[in-house]
Amino acid sequence: MDRYKILALLVGLLTAVSCFLPWIGIESKELVLSGMDTTGTKFGKPGLLHLVLAGIFLVFSLTGKEWGQRANLLVMAVNAAWFIRNFFMLSVCYGGECPVRMYGFYLLLAGCLGMMVVTLFKRTD
Repeated sequence: MDRYKILALLVGLLTAVSCFLPWIGIESKELVLSGMDTTGTKFGKPGLLHLVLAGIFLVFSLTGKEWGQRANLLVMAVNAAWFIRNFFMLSVCYGGECPVRMYGFYLLLAGCLGMMVVTLFKRTD
């Protein structure tokens, strides 16, 4: 297995794991929200699409085909847009109260950026 596939596997798993870690904390309601557990809010499961896109990314990356790399560009663009949407929807201040961003949110950012970098800088065979 070459370095590209190992790095793709690591950042894909980082993204998947970060969906289950705490993303934000709302102190007034004493809530800690993750990508898969947003009980007490109406946010749904924002981490579910990240999990699906990370799985698609891993499948396309591990095939090593040129068409897979091209498809990964689209998948990573959607993933980046979904992260930006989650960032603004979950961590924006409402009614004078600002949620606290936690380490899972920053690990998700690192995973999404890592997947984009791996996709952009992969040399085709």
